[in-house]
Amino acid sequence: MKRMLALLAGISVACSALAQDSTQQQKTDTLRIGKMIIVRDPNARSAKEDNDREYSRSYRRKYKPSNLTTNWLIFDIGFTNFNDKTNYLSAETQLFAPGANKDWFKLRAIKSTNVNIWLFMQRFNMIKHVVNLKYGLGIDMNNYRFEEPIKFLTEPKTTVIQDLTTNYKKNKLAADYVTVPMMLEFNFTPHRERGFSLAAGASAGYLYSSRQKTVTDADGKRKKRDDFDLRPWKLLYIAEMGLGPVKLYGTYAHESIFEKGLDFTPYSVGVRISSW
Repeated sequence: MKRMLALLAGISVACSALAQDSTQQQKTDTLRIGKMIIVRDPNARSAKEDNDREYSRSYRRKYKPSNLTTNWLIFDIGFTNFNDKTNYLSAETQLFAPGANKDWFKLRAIKSTNVNIWLFMQRFNMIKHVVNLKYGLGIDMNNYRFEEPIKFLTEPKTTVIQDLTTNYKKNKLAADYVTVPMMLEFNFTPHRERGFSLAAGASAGYLYSSRQKTVTDADGKRKKRDDFDLRPWKLLYIAEMGLGPVKLYGTYAHESIFEKGLDFTPYSVGVRISSW
């Protein structure tokens, strides 16, 4: 009888302990494995969640625009062409390019390129980082690839002929300018490092190199360096649009790149690779 009472008492104590463990498990999610007890507080966040929230909080606070920021080595890659407004019936044009017509100077659209290398650009805050002044210094390089076998002669003066006796594999006129751009930028998301912005302005460039490069079966690769009566200065209207990491640019010249004979107003469109 005593053994029976002791057994009943032991069972009662065990049931009571199990009930307490169950209640505690509901509150604190307790798990008992042998002599080891694992307790998890349902209200507690994991270390990963805490780190993620802290990183997110610090990331949102990271970007603070400065009144003056500098961006080094910006690259533009685009296509170029020109608006041909030449009067081919005029005496001046026929003297410069005898027998020429509009078909002579058609460009290979995809292979005529504009590449710009900006050594630096600076952005100066004018009004609450929404209105900024942007300016810089760089090189504006243009390759005009002709479909027809035209050839620039420089002696005794600059003239253009159509060389139908030669098979041209490559025929381009290259013109490179040292350029200073200046734009007024409107940044519609000033507290984002890469948001939405629009900019417009102008640039002035000085011609420092020009050449005609040809590749033929007879003569191979040749370069002729001359100014070809190109204007020494080029004024461009420029525009830029930034949408997140993507930046697009466009330019249109104020006047013809030639001083006489041909009225070619160049323009370019492309992608700008920069950090802001």
